[in-house]
Amino acid sequence: MSFTSRIDLSDHVRKQACGLLQARLSDALDLEAQAKQAHWNVKGPHFLQLHQLFDAVHDEIEQFVDLLAERITTLGHVADGRVTTTAAATTLYGYPLEASGGEAHLKALSASLGAFGKAVREAIDQAGTIGDADTADLFTQVSRETDKQLWFLEAHLQAH
Repeated sequence: MSFTSRIDLSDHVRKQACGLLQARLSDALDLEAQAKQAHWNVKGPHFLQLHQLFDAVHDEIEQFVDLLAERITTLGHVADGRVTTTAAATTLYGYPLEASGGEAHLKALSASLGAFGKAVREAIDQAGTIGDADTADLFTQVSRETDKQLWFLEAHLQAH
């Protein structure tokens, strides 16, 4: 479904860009839920610090979700944030329900955040190739912040 827009990108370019954006939106929604899963269920000696860290990571991912969805609608398409769509379309690792300790949650969330970052970097190039520099720029912004959040998580996994 699309809507009329005066944005000077062809319907073809907008449709392709929205396909890229929707794919990463599904991943971002899954990642957002994974960060809350870690936040709610972390246990162990660094509970409070990790509990707060996972919540902060969630808040950043929530911003990605809005950026991606709003770009889709800006381009005249419908952003699909339904749970069923997200579950069917995500490319991220399934979050391990048995994760309990801080290290387990750090590793699980880092793996998903790293996979998300890789997919977003690929989308930067794809958006540029189809001729949508603004969408490529949006993906660059998301990529930069994803890398920062991954650094925050992985710093806790480094040996002393």
